[in-house]
Amino acid sequence: GLKLPLVVRLEGNNVQAGKATLAGSGLTIISGDTMADAAQKAVQALVQG
Repeated sequence: GLKLPLVVRLEGNNVQAGKATLAGSGLTIISGDTMADAAQKAVQALVQG
């Protein structure tokens, strides 16, 4: 497993399927809708520890 959260930005034809796959993976994966959103969520994850 992952020791740190993984922040991703998904875009494309099958984005919903990709998000569902990641959500069902059992890993701590944070999804952002834009690069700015993903960057903000990465900073939040870092601050929260």
